[in-house]
Amino acid sequence: MARFARRLAVGLLVAYLAVLAVLFVAQRSLIYPAPQERHAPAPGFAEVTLQTADGLALQAHWRAPDAGRPAIMFFHGNGGSLAGASFETQTYAERGYGVLLVEYRGYGGNPGAPSEAGFYQDGRAAMAFLSAQGIAPGQTVIVGHSLGTGTATQMAREFAPAALVLLAPFTSLPDAAAEAMPLVPAGLLVRDRFENLAKVPNLRMPVLILHGTADTVVPFALGERLARAAPTATFRAVEGAEHMISHDAGLQAAQVAWLNGLGL
Repeated sequence: MARFARRLAVGLLVAYLAVLAVLFVAQRSLIYPAPQERHAPAPGFAEVTLQTADGLALQAHWRAPDAGRPAIMFFHGNGGSLAGASFETQTYAERGYGVLLVEYRGYGGNPGAPSEAGFYQDGRAAMAFLSAQGIAPGQTVIVGHSLGTGTATQMAREFAPAALVLLAPFTSLPDAAAEAMPLVPAGLLVRDRFENLAKVPNLRMPVLILHGTADTVVPFALGERLARAAPTATFRAVEGAEHMISHDAGLQAAQVAWLNGLGL
């Protein structure tokens, strides 16, 4: 009996280690499902090209601002697209804000492979595009949803925009992975980190964080913890809301109202 128990334990350990090995090797395909459909711009938007420092030409969609309005730079979540992003920013466009919908490398038919470092390159290319339009960081509001909050936070850290809006954010990607897979040592396995919690204490621009209390993708507690670490954050719990709060027209209007309160 003892021999059988030992063999069973060894077998279970080998199986567990094999699962960890598969997760480690395949992690980027799991983190970045990268839909490949290419979308035409929504009404009022034009297709533009973002040139990255490492030589990629990325499709993005752009709506120029009405006179006196800032520009919104939007980073969608890991399963998103430019078509979805246009819906997630619809109220901004209707109110006359400029809107740059950033599409990542490896998404929507764009060249390259998704990664944390690559997404930061894509964000910098988006900032360079706005600069070429005569729009400075002080005239820019950076908005991110879910995984997009990682790139949004990094860009806020590097460029100091007028404001930062984080929708359903996480403290770090390993933290989010650990919540989803509690039996996996995510801190050791996850290579792309998106360490939002380490970055937000140094942000000086106004920050709005919205998180649904019923979010089962990125737990509400992670957004709440992130907000406590951000000295300039306004945190709003959205009672009963799930993960895709970016699609809610009422919450889009709430973002605009918050910006208007800042004079933006």
